[in-house]
Amino acid sequence: QVQLVESGGGLVQAGGSLSLSCVASGGTIATALMAWFCQAPRKEREFVSLINTIGNTIYPDRLQGRFVISRDNDKNSVYLRMHSLKLEDTAVYYCAAKIGDDFDVWGQGTQVTVSS
Repeated sequence: QVQLVESGGGLVQAGGSLSLSCVASGGTIATALMAWFCQAPRKEREFVSLINTIGNTIYPDRLQGRFVISRDNDKNSVYLRMHSLKLEDTAVYYCAAKIGDDFDVWGQGTQVTVSS
């Protein structure tokens, strides 16, 4: 069974950058649709970005141009580079894999805190 582990979260000042990693084990994610989601305190989980098996990406308008998702199938990994971070980007960021009919494999999340 595929498992995902995120890393790279931390504390960063507004305007700064941070890179997150998601490493899969227990199986390959090379054929899986991969995505990042985030959840801020007292808010619902939000879609952050998605990448398909050939590298095509999707972002919500609010993040277009600031966040970049990428993948390295040889390393069984997905990445999220975040730039020009804002206070409202503070959240737990989750990596997810769509292996079945939906995003059915999730990591434990990594905390990103943006300070002023």
